[in-house]
Amino acid sequence: MNTTQQAWTRDTIVPADWTVHLPAAALDELRAVLAEIRRAPVPLFLLDPSDFALDACRATMAEVRRVTQSGPMFAVLDRLPLEEMNRDEAIHLYWLLSSLLARPVAQKIGGQMFFDVQDTGAKLKPGSGIRPTVTNVDLRFHNDNSYNETPPEYVCLLCLHPAKEGGVSQVMSVATVHQALAARYPELMERLYKPFWYDRHAEHQPDEPATFAAPMFERGSDGTVRARLALGEIHAGYELRGERMDNETAAALAAVQSVFDRPELHVELGFAPGQIQYVNNRATGHARTEFVDHPEPERKRHLVRLWLRDAGKRGYRG
Repeated sequence: MNTTQQAWTRDTIVPADWTVHLPAAALDELRAVLAEIRRAPVPLFLLDPSDFALDACRATMAEVRRVTQSGPMFAVLDRLPLEEMNRDEAIHLYWLLSSLLARPVAQKIGGQMFFDVQDTGAKLKPGSGIRPTVTNVDLRFHNDNSYNETPPEYVCLLCLHPAKEGGVSQVMSVATVHQALAARYPELMERLYKPFWYDRHAEHQPDEPATFAAPMFERGSDGTVRARLALGEIHAGYELRGERMDNETAAALAAVQSVFDRPELHVELGFAPGQIQYVNNRATGHARTEFVDHPEPERKRHLVRLWLRDAGKRGYRG
């Protein structure tokens, strides 16, 4: 991988670096899939890309893979023509396209494969199992499922409806975060490679601990930096354990937050209906601003999330 490409800032990349367009040939293939599904429906989880003629879609998703593995590490696929299909049909096509990138895996310990990202009115509380994604609060930069031994390789978000106001998607390079921390807080880098306690959001068996220990940064087999950015889950983890953070731990978290607060280090993405965001999860931190919904239920902000991972098993624990 090209480290320079990974360690980007707002001024060093442009939308063309992360945008992948669905070409006409791929759209024609997807329309043919829709016609077949309408003619002879099958349950969603039985849909397999190998059952359809998807050569153009495969080439498109190969470009998504390139961008998410050796480019800025995230991509926006533009876009499914939602006006031609209903919600369930859009999710069927989303499943097939994403399956060409990697294997969908469970997002909850009970085996849930899809996750609806929308405000349910729920309130956050440590250990409650309520995830910030089902609220309208501002989400800090994070990597999904940092509190699990086997986080997803990719986080995918299909936009069905954007918010009335806010809900802006933000993306930041883990390599950039790491470089910024090393430059400004070299004395804290060793601490960031040691374990922190994370709240597991109740995704565990009753006889298992409610917290998970892991370092915030680690090196992959190829030497690249991988992260478990989840400041909210770390603060909640220490609260659940009834442990006071020592000064070095608190200083390390504050340093990470100070990097998150630097606007020149991230980009903001408008999310249009039908667009799909693909994020290399351990290499890219993503965030979302607080939002206000439309009053009509059918117009409320609604994203559909998939997690992809080829390693391990398909269950939540991998």
